[in-house]
Amino acid sequence: MVSTVEVRVATADDAVAVSALEEAALGSDAWSPGLVAEGVAGRVPTTLYLVATEQTPSVEQTPSVEPVETLVGYAAASMVADLAELQRIAVAATHRRTGIASDLLARVESEAGRRHADRVLLEVREDNHAACAFYAARGFSEIDRRPRYYADGTTAVILVKELRP
Repeated sequence: MVSTVEVRVATADDAVAVSALEEAALGSDAWSPGLVAEGVAGRVPTTLYLVATEQTPSVEQTPSVEPVETLVGYAAASMVADLAELQRIAVAATHRRTGIASDLLARVESEAGRRHADRVLLEVREDNHAACAFYAARGFSEIDRRPRYYADGTTAVILVKELRP
């Protein structure tokens, strides 16, 4: 059984699944289900939610049966004027290191460019070495630090990627 992953703009129908993944990935730092629902439904004009869904063929294998769609990742970005800020990106634990985060980030960058942003900004915990390496490998560079930014006292590293030369 072959499955495919697609990245698309989120709809209100995705809110529960995005909120569940938000909670699983971010724990006590997760946004509330209500806040996620507002953003996913498009009621926050500057915020874009993207979802990565896995399409798995139905067990019946008949042409009339739709594939099963499972949300496996999401990204949230704020886009205002010439700046896009990646606020969230998360992938289900069972699907990490499969390229889904790269696909989500590429789509954020594409949407940002289409909306006339010339750079993408984000913050990441300095102790999240895997995330720091992920962003560095995709052209992000450090521009600042915010000491004791997170509730546990961890410093935030501010990264930027220019979208236009």
